[in-house]
Order: sequence, then C-alpha cells, then structure tokens
Amino acid sequence: MFVDTVLAWITQYGCVAIFSLLVFGIVGLPVPDETLLTFTGFLIFKGKLSLWGAFLAAFGGSVCGITISFLLGRWLGLKIFHRYGKYLHLTETRLYRVHYWFERVGKFALTIGYYIPGVRHFTAYVAGSAELEYPVFAAYAYSGAFLWVTSFFALGYFFGERWQQLLEVVHHNLVHVAQAAGAMVLLYLGWWYWRKGRA
Repeated sequence: MFVDTVLAWITQYGCVAIFSLLVFGIVGLPVPDETLLTFTGFLIFKGKLSLWGAFLAAFGGSVCGITISFLLGRWLGLKIFHRYGKYLHLTETRLYRVHYWFERVGKFALTIGYYIPGVRHFTAYVAGSAELEYPVFAAYAYSGAFLWVTSFFALGYFFGERWQQLLEVVHHNLVHVAQAAGAMVLLYLGWWYWRKGRA
C-alpha cells in the first residue's frame, strides 16, 4: 500500500522525505498529506524526530508546493486562457470577476483550503491564474500552511499510539465538510444565475 511506503520513507529518511513528499503532495500528486503529518507528529512524540527540524521540513515543503502551484497557475493558466478561453466561453470579464472574487473573499480559501480534501491542490492554481498579487497570496497561503502543519502534528503528538483511529474520524468529518461546502457553492451559483436571468 502506498501509504505504508510513505510512512516507511519518513521513518527512514526523516525530514528529507517529509519536505519532498509535501512538495509533491501540495502540487497535486496522490500523497496522503494528513497521514504523513500526523505520523510525523507521532514520531516526534516517540522521540524519533526533532520537533523543529520536522516542522521546518513540513512547513517548507508545504510552502514550496503551494508556491509552485501558484506559479504554474500564473504562467500556464493565463496562457491556456488566452489561447483557448474563447472556446470555453471564458471572457476577459469573467477573468476579472474571478480576480475580484479572490481579492474580496477568495483568498481565505488559500488558508482553509488545506483542510478540505481535494481543494488545497487547486486553490493556488486558481489564485495564480486569477493574477492574485503574490504578497496577498503568500500572506494567506503560508499562514494556512503553518496552521495546517501545526494541527496535524498536534494530533499525532498528543494522541500518540491512537493517531490512526483519530485521523480516520478527522478524515470522515472533513469529507462531510467538503461535501457541504460544495453544495453551498452550487446553491449560490444556481441562485446567482437565476437572479441574472430575471434581471
């Protein structure tokens, strides 16, 4: 199982594996990020990893991964938009609206998106393609990385041997949160198009 392989790499290679796996995981490869972080917290609890070394590796990997995603969105997203946007009905006005949404509330998705399965892999791409200013991106995305890493480290550290059972409960609840958030977005979009049609 890939999860077991990831945990074995962390046990064997420590901070190098933590950093590298989180870079790839945040960019979008199928790395079990929360399991990785919680297991790392458990290894800190067992005294097999240094707290600060592991934290810097995890935080650094998360920051590098989401920055790469942001830059890919900035470079590739706009190129794809300008080349194929007309075929997808993506006008300059719509791009402006996405940018405006990020300026107002979308940037918070960079912070809380880490906790929602499947979301953290895309928020930075969208932010980059919407031309969100880098200082704004960094403020919200990097603070989100700090909170995310700290949260799952704490789960592994404070719950010790029970970290796997607890992580299953957390995953279950996060899936429900993601489903609820998706339903709310769909309802909002439906309402917005309905109101636009009546205008």
